[in-house]
Amino acid sequence: MSLVELRRGERSEPVSGGAMDKVVVRKRLDRRIVIAGAAAAALLLLTIFWLFAPRADSMTIARDRLTISQAQSGTFDDFLPVRARVTPLLTVYLDAVEGGQVQKKLVEDGAQVSQGQLLAVLSNAELQLSTLEKQAEVEQQLNNMRSQELALANTRSANLRDLNQAQTDLAKARRQYDLYKPLAEKGFVSSKTFNDARDDLHYQTSRLEILKRTIAQTEAMQTSQLRQLRIAASSLNSSMGVAQSSLGQLNIRAPVAGQLSGFDIQLGQSLQQGERIGQIDSAGGDKLQADVDEYYLGRVALGQTATADIDGKTYKLKVAKVYPQVRNGQFQIDLLFDGPEPASMQRGQTIQAKLTVGDSAKALLIPNGAFFNDTGGAWVFVVDKGGNSATRRQVQLGRRNTDFIEVLGGLEPGERVITSSYGGLTDKDHLNFSSGD
Repeated sequence: MSLVELRRGERSEPVSGGAMDKVVVRKRLDRRIVIAGAAAAALLLLTIFWLFAPRADSMTIARDRLTISQAQSGTFDDFLPVRARVTPLLTVYLDAVEGGQVQKKLVEDGAQVSQGQLLAVLSNAELQLSTLEKQAEVEQQLNNMRSQELALANTRSANLRDLNQAQTDLAKARRQYDLYKPLAEKGFVSSKTFNDARDDLHYQTSRLEILKRTIAQTEAMQTSQLRQLRIAASSLNSSMGVAQSSLGQLNIRAPVAGQLSGFDIQLGQSLQQGERIGQIDSAGGDKLQADVDEYYLGRVALGQTATADIDGKTYKLKVAKVYPQVRNGQFQIDLLFDGPEPASMQRGQTIQAKLTVGDSAKALLIPNGAFFNDTGGAWVFVVDKGGNSATRRQVQLGRRNTDFIEVLGGLEPGERVITSSYGGLTDKDHLNFSSGD
């Protein structure tokens, strides 16, 4: 038997490796543990996002864009800086009260004039004619009233004569009665004669009484009529004066003494009624006129003092007039020098002055900044102690000047606030600072 056959005999049954393999059972995590882990991871992510993600009421801003100032105690000087213009103390405008054509021009623009000096003469034929007609009408009415007064005077004289005659007749009748009465009692005078004397006495007595009442009534009516006539005459005389004054307005005169300016009318020029033809500025007297923010309207009053540095010297001023009309957020005041004026001062010049609106006092102060215009002084951003963020806080601010604002409440000495503009930050409650670029 060959070797090949022997080997074939040994492989009579196939050999399998199944007895050598083992089944491995996998261990799986509990579903509840998986869910709890996922929830914990999600919560962790949310917490991280809440801590580090920017909020709607917060903002990150570069620190170098902000101005941070410290609140500190000091003396608050309650003054207001103002820029004032040198203007004439008194300016009187010249208007053509009556229209007309320029007939004469007696002075030139820029001249110094005295009060009452004739400056120009106008002509107005229509006005002159109407004035003459009105004058003639007034004269006629005055003559009529004089005639009425004369008639009343004549009536009064006639009444006085009648009264005198009645009194005389009464006296005669009384004497006649007194004479006949004793004679009639003794029979020397007939009853008829005595009765006639008695009746005549009664008649003259009644006549006098009636005449007195009539004269009194007539006198009262005449007095009232005369009063009305005199009032009418006065009114007519006033009308005459107005007419003559209107005619006199054609002569343009200087109402005050001073320097004439803007007087550029020409011969033959026609001027309308009320047309501005120039002005006269008072000589030797000036004032300062300043525009003040409307915020201080309730704090500026007559008599308040101010100072101005001119040519190295300090001059004192006082408020002489306050114009309460607000235009473009400002109102005007007039300042007068409390003493001699600077010799070098020129009209139209601009001068920086300090207006005192209150007394100096010790207070907690923060520098004045642009933030006030954004918040109105109701709140500020206060920087935390670490200097990395700022939080919005309500405060009470009082008086302010160009340098400082008085703090009445909400801040402590040493605390730092943002005093630069709050543009784009007014809806934020918290600021985070970054180092910037």
